[in-house]
Amino acid sequence: MHKHYIDILRRLLFSTLMKVFLQSFGTLQLNYNISKYNFTNVKHCCKTQRRTLPTARKRGFKKSNFNIFLIFVTNGSNFRLNGDLYDAVNVAEDDEWRRIRNHVTPSFASGRIKEMFNIMQHHSNKLILSLQSKVDNNEVITIKDIFGPYSMDVMTSCVFSVDLDSINDPSNPFITHATKLFRFSVPLFLFQVFIPLLNLLGVSLFPKSSTTFFRAVVEKIRAERSESSRKVCQEKQVLNVQKCMCLNDHEILSQLTMLLFAGYETSATTLVFLAYTLARNPEVMKQLQQEIDLTFPNKGLVQYDSLMQMEYLSSVVDECLRLYPPAARIERMTKETVRIKGITIPKNMIVQVPVYALHRDPDLWPDPEEFKPDRFSKENKHNINPYAYLPFGMGPRNCLGKRFALVMIKLALVKVLQTYSFLVCEETEIPLKMHPEGLVGPLKPIKLKLKKRTVVSDVEN
Repeated sequence: MHKHYIDILRRLLFSTLMKVFLQSFGTLQLNYNISKYNFTNVKHCCKTQRRTLPTARKRGFKKSNFNIFLIFVTNGSNFRLNGDLYDAVNVAEDDEWRRIRNHVTPSFASGRIKEMFNIMQHHSNKLILSLQSKVDNNEVITIKDIFGPYSMDVMTSCVFSVDLDSINDPSNPFITHATKLFRFSVPLFLFQVFIPLLNLLGVSLFPKSSTTFFRAVVEKIRAERSESSRKVCQEKQVLNVQKCMCLNDHEILSQLTMLLFAGYETSATTLVFLAYTLARNPEVMKQLQQEIDLTFPNKGLVQYDSLMQMEYLSSVVDECLRLYPPAARIERMTKETVRIKGITIPKNMIVQVPVYALHRDPDLWPDPEEFKPDRFSKENKHNINPYAYLPFGMGPRNCLGKRFALVMIKLALVKVLQTYSFLVCEETEIPLKMHPEGLVGPLKPIKLKLKKRTVVSDVEN
């Protein structure tokens, strides 16, 4: 009987209330407006159980943001609704966080990522093969449908040692459960007065069925390795579960699942935005293709070291991440009362850094709405305030998988542009409307066409 009433309350909370809040505003626009109109002062964002402050955007910007990222090392976005993932590195706190992060960080060292490159190559080749029929049939392509499977296949191969082939098998239960991890809305959790009630009801941001599924996958992998003398795909994993003796079984599951959660959606969405911005800016795409052709003549094999040395490619990706950072804002919570630039910030106050708004601030970026990769050229990059460009965060809690994600993104983009060009079509939404909640993404799927390149004419003309 008790469980019956709990289920009713859950449905009420996640139907009626969520609809009200979702229809009222979106977190992306809310944070943009707060940052846009609170020009110089730090003010209360709203009065809730946990007080929240948007950061100052103009005066004292460098020093204040430096202190925010280095002193405030607790994740302010931890709503305690993490379910089975309560000990994932992005939500763990204090000594537990330090211990887990220290053991996971080596998995993303440059040498380790280089070892993963052949796996990425394998899946990028499958990506290119999947495009041929679409181009031959002059199809309008939903771009997420091609980059989503690529991102998923790379992440599952590197994290779980599972070769999904999701391009050809989109109904795989692995994909179904992974997709469920991203289907949560954030606006309700701005009103944190509800959090104690949600905790009481056992509500979690992450579906129990999905975390249970991934737990079974990890346990199966561990069992197979224990029974076999062979190192089954052991060298291919980013986080080698056999070597993480310092982490218990539950912590291993949480890290693996969170790596998939953090890597799949953000990398796929960044590739989608890259395709869109290049289709909208064909002169940039042409210059990038020229660099690609010079670096890898005759559609040559993409080599890791050469890929990482491509300057214009890096500028294009950096500029895309400026316009479309994975997260609209970053939050940190004070562990003690601090005073910054004459402002006292009490203990346990959440400090918001509005990344999306900062990246489009005209005082920080000339012509902020325009796609200009040259901002990040070797000649101009020194002019950029490092605390105004935060696609991967900064400080002790910055993104662990930054280098891994950039390699995966750059490889896929180069492989596609070696053979094809992105084109806008009638179905392409211009201007693009952004989804108001959750991670930064388009409201509607981005649709483009692909055109096969004539490499010689593309370079010479």
